[in-house]
Amino acid sequence: MEGFDPSFLNLRFLDLLDIVLVALIIYYIFSLIRGTIALNILLGLVIIYAVYILVKQAQMRLLTELLGAFVSVGFIALIVVFQQEIRRFLLLIGRNASLQKNKAWWSFLFGRKEVIKKNSMRLKPIIDACKDLQKSRSGALIVFAKYYDEQFYQNSGEIIEAKVSRRLLESIFQKTSPLHDGAVIISENRIKCASSILPLTENEKLPPQFGLRHRAGIGITETSDAVAIIVSEETGEISYAKQGRVRTNLSFSELEKLLNKDY
Repeated sequence: MEGFDPSFLNLRFLDLLDIVLVALIIYYIFSLIRGTIALNILLGLVIIYAVYILVKQAQMRLLTELLGAFVSVGFIALIVVFQQEIRRFLLLIGRNASLQKNKAWWSFLFGRKEVIKKNSMRLKPIIDACKDLQKSRSGALIVFAKYYDEQFYQNSGEIIEAKVSRRLLESIFQKTSPLHDGAVIISENRIKCASSILPLTENEKLPPQFGLRHRAGIGITETSDAVAIIVSEETGEISYAKQGRVRTNLSFSELEKLLNKDY
């Protein structure tokens, strides 16, 4: 066709790589905010910006000035509104580049039997405690923190610093225990603290039967690299939360497989 210049279709390899990387970033951001109130906020911001473009083109001066003032501080507003999501995004990047994972691979390649043996010894008292808690219908929230933040977890809880023990976990979550409300935090194969108050998830699509314990377990996995076991006080059902998502009604063999894989 005369006058048609197809040169703009000549994409370099770096251009394709650029498109793929941007698409991956958008996908990861969407996966982080999917099902949360942050998605609705983002849609609201997009609508406001679209309206701003329209009123600017229509030369509606008053609305243009009003919305322009909002758009001008848009970047700062995004940081304030999406601080939790930005934290999760950075954690996602850090997790994928973690030196701890590299160490784990070296251990897996050169000392596999030793690693499996240590994990089996470490997880057995936790699985046994969950069985007993399920039988007694004692609600529980056990968080496994790969990177333990003392200031974050201990500010609202009681310091324990004890070896992981079936009896200790059972006694903490007994209904008459002063520590049964809140979460037990396990890190580096030790019970670090108990009765920790955790941030609740803002996910609006969770089942209505999920109470504060489930919402706290999911919430902590949204804002950190932790995983959480939730024992329902009403049904005894075992749930497992990771990266803001939860698997419910797990058998103990499934729970053990998940813990061995993640922890």
